[in-house]
This record gives sequence, structure tokens and C-alpha cells, in this order.
Amino acid sequence: MADSGYKSISRIDVPKRKTHGFQVRLWFQEKMYNKFFNDNHYNTREDTLQAAVEYRNELEVELGKPRSERPVILQHARNNTGVVGVNRIWRKSKTISPSGAPYYYELYEVVWNPQPGKLSKKVFSIDKLGEEEAFRQAVAFRKEMERKYYHEHSDE
Repeated sequence: MADSGYKSISRIDVPKRKTHGFQVRLWFQEKMYNKFFNDNHYNTREDTLQAAVEYRNELEVELGKPRSERPVILQHARNNTGVVGVNRIWRKSKTISPSGAPYYYELYEVVWNPQPGKLSKKVFSIDKLGEEEAFRQAVAFRKEMERKYYHEHSDE
């Protein structure tokens, strides 16, 4: 959260340069969108902040970025399923084979953040459910977690 209390908006005060206002810095799809709102162009500091918030919200709508105070992750380069928060992984079993080699098994792992700074995981066994059913259940579970934790209804 920026020092203004609004995501992507920071207060800038540089008395030596007589610069006072709010800076909107919005990252989306590897591109930075940047605009400064000078206090001199608005009646009050609150009016300046309101103009910055309105600009940020309009820019997010224009870009198609979801409105949220939480970080928005769309697609990671290392994702191997094409679904955000769902990855196919290998996990080492605690059981050892007669030859002494460990067993490995395949899973679909779902990750989500129930609250900022906390990561939760759930796995779906490909051996037990089959490839298609494990993937289907993992994607359905991830969508359920997205609805539960990520869809904020904010009027900012």
C-alpha cells in the first residue's frame, strides 16, 4: 500500500523543488503508466488526491486491469498449465522403493493468498483422480478461492 493509503498512488513532497502532489504509478502487463498531480492545480490536497484516484481507476478500466487493493497476478512465465495459481508438480514420497530410490508422484498444486502475506496450497493427485479429473478439480478449486478471496467490491 502506498503512503497515500491508495494502491499505486504516492505522496510526493520535495520542498527544495517546490514539488507537492500525488504520483500515480501503475504497472500492468510489464508496462509502467505514470502521471503526477500537482497540488497547485487543485483547491486542496484532498482534491488532488481525489483526481489521482479517479485517474488511476479510469486507467485500470481502460487497460482491463481488475480493481483491487491486492497485487494482481495474471500469468507467470513459469506456469506450466496456463491457469494462474495451478501448476503440475512432482513430489517426492516418504516411502522408499526396495532398491532404496525414492518414489515420486505427480500432482496439480493450487496456490492462493487468503490474506496478504499468507500463502495456502492444496494438491490434487493425478494417480488417484486421473489426469483430466485432477486438473478439472484443481481449476474449479482455484476459481472458488478467487471468488472467495480476490473479488473485492471497492468504490475507490
